[in-house]
Amino acid sequence: MSQPTNTTDEPRGLPRRSVEILVALTLIALAGVVLYDSHGRGAGWDGGPQNGFFPARVGWIFLAAAVFVLWQSFRTESGIFVTYGQLGQVARVLGPLVLFVALIGPLGLYVAAAIFIVAFMGVVGGSRWWSILLTAVIVPIACFWIFELQFRVPLPKGPLEAALGY
Repeated sequence: MSQPTNTTDEPRGLPRRSVEILVALTLIALAGVVLYDSHGRGAGWDGGPQNGFFPARVGWIFLAAAVFVLWQSFRTESGIFVTYGQLGQVARVLGPLVLFVALIGPLGLYVAAAIFIVAFMGVVGGSRWWSILLTAVIVPIACFWIFELQFRVPLPKGPLEAALGY
């Protein structure tokens, strides 16, 4: 595949440097939260390690690594990290996943899984309607049988399972 020679032909997207800076600043903020919480619990050594001793050490290492990522982001050449087309593909996968997680609480895992399968296979996979429906019915029932009945592992249930007596 040849590289575009004209600047108007280059793919548009998020610049690498901006993404790396954003990630590094997010990691620095998370390290700050870890350090704040660790020192609030006691990060010293008083006849032995206090509650926040080990998390504080990990927080300092985490902070150092995040600062290094930030420093490196200014030293490297900036190109395109991800094109807008690629970002759209990520959104097509992320959308049904966010819907799935949001529906677990009110509908239970099994009904949410059926909806996720329908959304994912329909939006991302473009599968035939009969295979989507068959999969959306069989997979949650098989998971219910395996986890609830065989292994006796209770998973989040919703109104449908309550109506069926589970």
